[in-house]
This record gives sequence, C-alpha cells and structure tokens, in this order.
Amino acid sequence: MKRTIFLTTCIVALLLAGSGWAGDDGKAFDAHATTFNYFFKDGDMDFHFGNLVLGSAVNGGVEIGEAFYAASRIKDGDAASWQKEWYALAQRAEARGRACLKKGHKVSARDQLLRAAYYYRISLISMLPDNPDLEKRGLKCRNLMKLAGPLFDPPLEYFEVPFEDTVLPGFFRRADNSGKPTKTLLMIGGGETFIEDLFFYIEPQAHERGYNFMTVDLPGQGMLPHAGHVFRTDTNVPMKKVVDYAMTRPEIDKKRFGSYGISGGGLFVPQTAMHDPRIKAVIISSAVTDAYTLYSKMPAAVATQKDIDSWSSFHHDVVHSICWRYGVKHPTELIEANRGNTFESKKIKAPILIILGEGEYRSKEVQRQQKECIDGFQDKRSTMVVTPSDEGASNHCIMENRSIVGQVVFDWLDEIFK
Repeated sequence: MKRTIFLTTCIVALLLAGSGWAGDDGKAFDAHATTFNYFFKDGDMDFHFGNLVLGSAVNGGVEIGEAFYAASRIKDGDAASWQKEWYALAQRAEARGRACLKKGHKVSARDQLLRAAYYYRISLISMLPDNPDLEKRGLKCRNLMKLAGPLFDPPLEYFEVPFEDTVLPGFFRRADNSGKPTKTLLMIGGGETFIEDLFFYIEPQAHERGYNFMTVDLPGQGMLPHAGHVFRTDTNVPMKKVVDYAMTRPEIDKKRFGSYGISGGGLFVPQTAMHDPRIKAVIISSAVTDAYTLYSKMPAAVATQKDIDSWSSFHHDVVHSICWRYGVKHPTELIEANRGNTFESKKIKAPILIILGEGEYRSKEVQRQQKECIDGFQDKRSTMVVTPSDEGASNHCIMENRSIVGQVVFDWLDEIFK
C-alpha cells in the first residue's frame, strides 16, 4: 500500500515539474497566492474576488454581472471600498428578494435572498472586529439564509449545538423527503470561514448526488469570536459535540457519515477522526499535519514592520481579522498560537482523501505535510488527488472550480460508501 502511494506522489511531482511550476524554496507558504490574475492588482483582494466570490457563482452565491459591477466600483486594495460596494449590492438584492417573496414568487425570492445573504457575507471580508457593522451584517447574512431556507425542497434547516457557554450554529439539508437514513457530508471550514461559505462551496453538488449536507461554525469561525470563542488546538472537543448531534438525526446513516475540511479544516477534521471512529471517511483540502510549522512559513506571520507598513488596507485588515480569530494581537503571534495544533494520520482508521490544487502543491512545506499524512495512511482506499492549473483548479481549497471538487470528492465517497 505505501509503495503505491509513494509512486503516486512521485508522479504528481513529475507532472508539476513539467508544467512550469518550479516549486518554491521552502521559506514561505502564501495561502492567498493565485495562479493567475482575476481582476485586482492587490493580491489578497484578487484572491478573495476570484476564489471566494466568483467561485461561488456556480452554486448561486453570486451573479457574475452583479459581482463584476461591484468589483468595477472598488478601489484596488482599499478595505473600506470593498465593504461599501458589496454592502450596497446586498441591499439591492435583498430588496428584490423581499419583493418577490411578498408576491409569492418563492423560487425567485429564494435565489435573490441567497445572493443577498452572501453579498452581506462578502462585505465582511477585511472588516475589523471593533467595527459594529461586523456583527450587524453577520446577523443580516444569517437571517436571510434562514429566511430562504424554507423555500428549498427539502428545506435548508438552521440548527444550534450547545457548547460550553455558547452554541455552534449550523445548516442541515436532507437529501430527500423519504425520512430514510442515507449518506451524509459534514463540511468544516478554516481560519476565515462562515457556514454560509460552506453552503455555497459544495451543498448543491452534495444534494444532486443524494447526500445529506451539514455544516457548522466551530470556535474561531463565523461570529463566534464575538462571544470569546477563538480557535483552539483541541478542535476535536467541539467537533465531538457536533458529531453527537449528527448521530441523533434519523436522516443520517451512521455507517455512511463523512466529513470534509478545507484550509484549517484540513487539520480539524482529521484531528477529530483520530478520536472519533464515527467519522467513516475523511476528505481534506489539504492535509495540515502541523499548523505551527505551516504558520511559521506564512509571509504574514513572519512579516517585519517594514513589510506590514507596505501592505494595502485590505490585506492589513484581513490579516488582523485572522489574528482576532486566534485571540492574538500581532501576526507573528499566530505561529505560537498554533503550537501543538496537529494530527497523526496513522491514528485514523477511516479512509482519507487529500485533494489540493497544483498551485498550492508547489509549496515545499505543503508537499512535506501531504507526504507526512500519506506515510501514515492505514486504509488502502486512501489517496491524494492534485487538481490541475489548466482546468482552473489550482489555488488554495480549489475554490475557483467547485465542479471539479464535487466530482473528485463525491466520486470517491460514492466508492467508499457503496
């Protein structure tokens, strides 16, 4: 088994060498680097626009015409301009959606309200935690998703899982109305995500293939830092509560329960699977076997004051928003905040799928952590897939081509759960 996996890894490396990717020097891993430019000169703004924004269009998160109109009015690299234009677009979409709902046009209302919710969410990117609009717009986004939920068939349900002195919010959509237990995907995000991101990331692909879809915000994600719940190195603890809740739902087949984690979720999900055999399949984009080491390679975390002074307001505020989610003040503190944040694949009995883009895989540190995960594979059905740049599936979390993600993830899951 390990020899086969080793050969797969070598083939991937050879493909990369022949594709124009030289590989980096191992000194930096920029998760927000892109393979090519989408619209903005500011790299971080361009990453969010090309991946988080445009990538969601296939799943109804944005409309291309609306997205490019908003982008055309944004001052490149300016955080306030970004927040203003997406908020204005959200208000227009909301007004149209509410008018449709008032007249009983349920499909039209649902589609408009979903986009309005996501435009409010997009307007939060780069917004600092002391801005009162952060919580206001976050609640607006959540409430519009809840308003649109009953307009689906089966409906999109909002739920909450009690945890410590708060609740972990989530969405659940049944595969069908039969009431019979069936296969389920639990989607978990990373360092900057909201549950709304994850709905627009893959829910339609899950539903089309007959899966229940479930997603939840963990400490550090969504609006939970406002309640004092920041990222922690034992995410398996809150995740246990989430899986406990999932196992109470009659629609879920306990033998066909898989979990997919992107970005930081590439650590949270397998870390949980180490302790919880109820997770029967693990998908990660990509494997983060040691977040401390990975953060120590990130440009933002090792930036000098001179570097920080050169940042655009957008990039500066994105980085400091991430600091808030970890409960630290300065980017350099992100490294120490992740000490001990690890998982060991050799302790996971479930099969594992690693899926990552060709551009992300050029990082030597990313390659090292994938190999570390592969070397510990216990189930012979475990594998790694690197998606290609020439199909626009190259960047961090492969957000720019969600159709390919759906194809790889669910084809593999179908084989595991057959």
